[in-house]
Amino acid sequence: MILNPIIPIWLMAIICIALLFFKRKGWMGYIRQILIILLLFAVNLRVMVKDVEVPVLLPKVDVVFVVDNSISMFAEDYGLANGRRMDAAKEDCEYIMKKLPGASFSLVKFEDTPEIMVPFTTDLTMVKQSLSLLKGEGSLHAGGTSMNTVLDSMEDILNDGRDNYKVVFFISDGENTVDEQQESFSRLQHFTDGGAVLGYGTTKGGKMKAPSFLGSEEEPEYLEVYKEDSWESEYAISKIDEKNLKKIASDFGIDYVHMTNTSAVDHVLNSIQNGIMTDTQAQGTTSTAGYKDTYFWLLIPLAVLLIWDVISFKRKA
Repeated sequence: MILNPIIPIWLMAIICIALLFFKRKGWMGYIRQILIILLLFAVNLRVMVKDVEVPVLLPKVDVVFVVDNSISMFAEDYGLANGRRMDAAKEDCEYIMKKLPGASFSLVKFEDTPEIMVPFTTDLTMVKQSLSLLKGEGSLHAGGTSMNTVLDSMEDILNDGRDNYKVVFFISDGENTVDEQQESFSRLQHFTDGGAVLGYGTTKGGKMKAPSFLGSEEEPEYLEVYKEDSWESEYAISKIDEKNLKKIASDFGIDYVHMTNTSAVDHVLNSIQNGIMTDTQAQGTTSTAGYKDTYFWLLIPLAVLLIWDVISFKRKA
């Protein structure tokens, strides 16, 4: 319970004491006057009771989106309509931003090379605009994808000296197309307080459209590869590598979620919100947004007494 007075309590106390000196005739009228004054004083106190506590996250929570921007993330095997993986990933990022209001967000992309597109900011418009720029690679430019490429950039953004509650969302299909050993992400675990690895795609896989190079005005076409021991071509198919994604999640010490709809991440967000609520460094200060007013319940007896007083005054007149 908190008090949020409309006018200062000391000033209201002076007003109420002054009103008591205007004594009404008759003991019933004076009792009614005292009750009205007490109710006015109580209404002014504006007693508020806890409803749902809302922590002020800014600037105590940092959320990092690490997004795979390789061609495979544009495979068309997401959901019943076989949408593009990347389109779903962008929607999920915006959903997460809505669920963690006040947090600072950063965006890191990777394909054959990594890039920190947005350092930590509370400007959601900037983050959304940067997400819209994730359009994959040109087929002639693509040099293959390895999850290893983003490790150093992730360490740079997480180990930035900000003593905040750190949340990571690693977004990928997990498909390594470079012949190299997958490194462990465990070195980043102690920088991370929560988050999830979000996996996109199916084991059946999907075809991918891409232009020859970014910025080209040509219509993107489905990628084709030559069949083994043949000059015949077939559509290239990208398949999710959940084994790799689960390994990354295990290294991090966070959950793995196979994304088939936006609500699949809700249990992770609930866990993060609970972690924020119990972490004193993450909460910042509290606001009255988590409290509800009770003064309006006092207005009912106050209105009854005032109506009674008016009727009594008219009768005596």
